[in-house]
Amino acid sequence: MLRRGIMEVCVKGRRIKKFSIKMQKKLVVLYLLLLLFFIGLAVRLVWITRENETVYQKQVLSQQRYTSTTIPYRRGNIVDAKGTRLATSEKVYNLVIDAKVMTYKEEYLEPTLKALGDNFDLDISAIRDYVTNNKTSSWYVPLKQLTYEQISGFQEAQKEDSKIKGVWFEEEYKRIYPYGSLAADAIGFSGMDNQGSYGLEEYYNDVLNGINGREYGYLNDDLTLERTVKAAVDGYDIHSTIDANLQMMVEKYLKQFDEEQSNAFTAGNGAENVGCIIMEVDTGEVLAMASLPGYDLNDVRNPAPLLGTRLLEEVTNANGYIEIHKTDTVITEEVLANLSEEQLYVNLNYLWKNYCITGTYEPGSTAKPFTVAAALEDGAISAGTMLECTGLLEIGGYKIKCHGGVHGMLSLEQAVAKSCNVVMMRVAQLLGAEEFCEFQRIFNIGLKTNIDLAGEARTASLVYVAENMGPTDLATNSFGQNFNVTMIEMITAFCSMINGGYYYEPHMVNKITNASGATVKNIEPRVLKQTISESTSELIRQYCRAVVEYGTGGTARPAGYMIGGKTGTAETIDPNTHKRSETEHVVSFIGYAPADDPQIAIYVVVDRPNTDKQGNARFATKIVRNILTEALPYLNIFMTEELSEAEREELEALHLDITTQYTQKPEDLPEEGQEGGEPAGGTESGNEVSQPWMSYPLDPETGYRVDPETGRFFDPQTGEPIDGGESVPDPNLPVNPNLPTTPNVQ
Repeated sequence: MLRRGIMEVCVKGRRIKKFSIKMQKKLVVLYLLLLLFFIGLAVRLVWITRENETVYQKQVLSQQRYTSTTIPYRRGNIVDAKGTRLATSEKVYNLVIDAKVMTYKEEYLEPTLKALGDNFDLDISAIRDYVTNNKTSSWYVPLKQLTYEQISGFQEAQKEDSKIKGVWFEEEYKRIYPYGSLAADAIGFSGMDNQGSYGLEEYYNDVLNGINGREYGYLNDDLTLERTVKAAVDGYDIHSTIDANLQMMVEKYLKQFDEEQSNAFTAGNGAENVGCIIMEVDTGEVLAMASLPGYDLNDVRNPAPLLGTRLLEEVTNANGYIEIHKTDTVITEEVLANLSEEQLYVNLNYLWKNYCITGTYEPGSTAKPFTVAAALEDGAISAGTMLECTGLLEIGGYKIKCHGGVHGMLSLEQAVAKSCNVVMMRVAQLLGAEEFCEFQRIFNIGLKTNIDLAGEARTASLVYVAENMGPTDLATNSFGQNFNVTMIEMITAFCSMINGGYYYEPHMVNKITNASGATVKNIEPRVLKQTISESTSELIRQYCRAVVEYGTGGTARPAGYMIGGKTGTAETIDPNTHKRSETEHVVSFIGYAPADDPQIAIYVVVDRPNTDKQGNARFATKIVRNILTEALPYLNIFMTEELSEAEREELEALHLDITTQYTQKPEDLPEEGQEGGEPAGGTESGNEVSQPWMSYPLDPETGYRVDPETGRFFDPQTGEPIDGGESVPDPNLPVNPNLPTTPNVQ
């Protein structure tokens, strides 16, 4: 009997069942459907693996003891011009206790605690309590920033005893400053978060920082760590233009000044601020930059450097804004102990600022060469111009006197050398307010230099524009009063005035390299503009040389060298009366060496020296002389002048090389009484110059000659005013309303 769908046949006596054609077709269809299903499943698995691999891996790993650790990058070094490390990062280790692992087996606890007690200064009973009471904790850090030497003993014990579990070391980097306070203002500092504050550390923060790596893994049942590592990328190194040896010289003599002047007249530091910049004339590279008071970069929150400074306080003004003002209180140990955290931070924040780029002040007579250069370049005067000093000029209803009495007829060289205010006012009148302000802009006065340091102050609101400049304002601006500058602003402009007129953008870094030493970027000197012509620049060099040869800056000349430059003295503004102070001054000297071939420029500013007679430019010129006496031989700049016996003994006492290589033979030098060789106030080029100081009586206490009318003191030998000759005699002159009444507090 045939069954439905099945056929039976006999083969050699055996019965065989055979599928019908219809059934065979159904089986083929079923087979194809199963094949398509498995193909679809395979495709789906491939897609899941490609698109959702990370999600499913996390789900799997979450069921195991999973770990993920950040591998910190190493912040780049800051090195000096010769490769000496000024800032670097040292690997340190945080001790991490994983209570979950330590208590995973009872046999792990005691050996691990014993190893901890043998190798670290820890309260083991406290560790035991924490571990036993927090068995699910995987992160407890009892010690931070350990050195490799401090952890190596424990690591050896861990290798020898397999029962020491649940302790590991998290790597990180600690910022180290090998020279402590050296170049603190220029370098700045970096905290635990690798964020730079101030100076190069802040300006180049993104360059110095790298990219963290990552270590992924999980602990299997045998507590073996299965891991995958993505390496960190270290930050770049920056090569600064600072010469560490030159920087040490600068800071040594700034500190020497501070030690000599501290508590000399009143309690406190040697001055409110003292700053010095040394710059290459033809590149704009800063070789040294320092100011006082300084601080230790390895301990920036140490309040000790605040001792001797004046206390700052926050004051809310009428508009509701918080301002910072200096008080008359000098910070002592007792005052320091009573400061709140907020007050301490306000004062530390001021300490951390770089006076050389943030402090603003009136430049005084260091601005006089700029006035002359502008008028020469404009054609308002010529090299042969002679102008008369009558002792005072009445301008805008004010009688503005000259510091040295009646000078008579003066050449431009003599006017700069003797720092004559009256001649400068006459020059400014010939130039006019519009051109005067235009040349200030050309010299970048009132504009930021864009030096590669964080925090440079803007002075745009502290200078006049032609529309607002009256005749009295023009007169006082001509000799450096009634407008504010910064040190970096002045020295950068001054370099352009003596190097042929080329204004270089000042910079502190000339190269960036990666961790392997390959150069990433070279930073070349950058000329932004030409301020004056070469012929005008040559005349300014001549006039500034005269300042040192027979003018107000003779005390700045180092042994064996002729230099050029200009002294400066300016009054501060009394915060109570808003008038010029008759007792508080900022004194300075800006110069270059050597005189005939300028290679470096130096600028020293002393803000309110601690003395009863602050208006003495010698506070600045003495620092300049001391620095250059040591720095010029170090820089391989040969001597240009014959040494006196006293100078030779001075250099031998300092153990300095005598690098005599005269550019001018001694017999060719001008004799006393000739132009360029006479004492200040003598007969010059056949023109008789008034010398009223010679008739002034001698003060028996100081040995100076005293003007019976003004009470001012003069050197009995040279006639040089001891205040440098730059102060304005009349404190009632109008004051630019935009000038700060608390100088240098930004």
